[in-house]
Amino acid sequence: MVTLEQFLVDRQQEFEGATGAFSKILRDLSLGAKLISFYLRRASLSGLLGELGLTNVQGEAVQKLDHLANTLFIRLFSQNPHIAGLASEEEEHILPTNPHGKYVVLLDPLDGSSNIDVGVPVGTIFSLYRRLTPVGTPCEEKDFLQGGRAQVAAGYVLYGTSTLLFYTTGQGVHGFTLEPAAGEFLLTYPAVRMPEKSQYYSFNDNQLHEWEPGLQRYVQHLHAQNRAAEKPQSLRYVGSLVADVHRNLLKGGLFMYPGTVKKPEGKLRLLYEGYPIAWLVEQAGGRASNGQMALLDVPATKIHQRTPLFLGPSAEIESLHTFLNNHVPVEKA
Repeated sequence: MVTLEQFLVDRQQEFEGATGAFSKILRDLSLGAKLISFYLRRASLSGLLGELGLTNVQGEAVQKLDHLANTLFIRLFSQNPHIAGLASEEEEHILPTNPHGKYVVLLDPLDGSSNIDVGVPVGTIFSLYRRLTPVGTPCEEKDFLQGGRAQVAAGYVLYGTSTLLFYTTGQGVHGFTLEPAAGEFLLTYPAVRMPEKSQYYSFNDNQLHEWEPGLQRYVQHLHAQNRAAEKPQSLRYVGSLVADVHRNLLKGGLFMYPGTVKKPEGKLRLLYEGYPIAWLVEQAGGRASNGQMALLDVPATKIHQRTPLFLGPSAEIESLHTFLNNHVPVEKA
């Protein structure tokens, strides 16, 4: 069995001359994940379910566990000497921490938290960048707006029947499972690859009539293909981003969270959800898009920027682009 700690030591040379900085940052991230996993298991017994009575910068009701997770990660990363600052989906502005740190962290502390009270898996999403501003000075917003290709690490934690941590540093995707008795993350998913063929498609088509015509035609195309197929794809949509992405990453599937005609910018956050998930999918052999271009190539202009999100095997995303850009008519089954 290989622990996360052992794995990081063995792979340190992948990350800036084996300084140990990345290992320390990921250890803090994994400690936060262990604590959140504990609180989630006891949430219904400890009065941690429900809303806090506040609204965050996104205009969403803050869940008690949102606040707990956000506060926990802020405390952990504020004490890390390698972190110059962090940006959280729950915070309106960036949070400078150690001016001598060389890295900045972006995170969605607890994605899907509105589903906790019905037992749906939730997750933490994170990414890491080398700062642009001089070491020894406070970090600035431009340190967080470098674009998806500048990420040096990204990943997610899934809190479900087990607690899983998946991450990449640009050398493939590796997954770890928390062994609660030992309190260690153990390597259980080395070198993850997304299947080239989709078993599932994952999207909420309740707003199909509000999607752009090309996307409506693409969905009709999927249904027509399914009617003609011997083994049709199945619809699997939890409504918790990390859970849906995790399933499709391992099993093979297409995930879509588009914008609408009235709100083409979409709902998901580019920096906290889009970039890190897109890099994981690409590193696992899949493809990520905003419907027009590779998501990692979309410029970042503000820390709470939103984006449509399409993830899946390369051939599926290529087919999607054909419908969105060329207005291909539907083939009837």
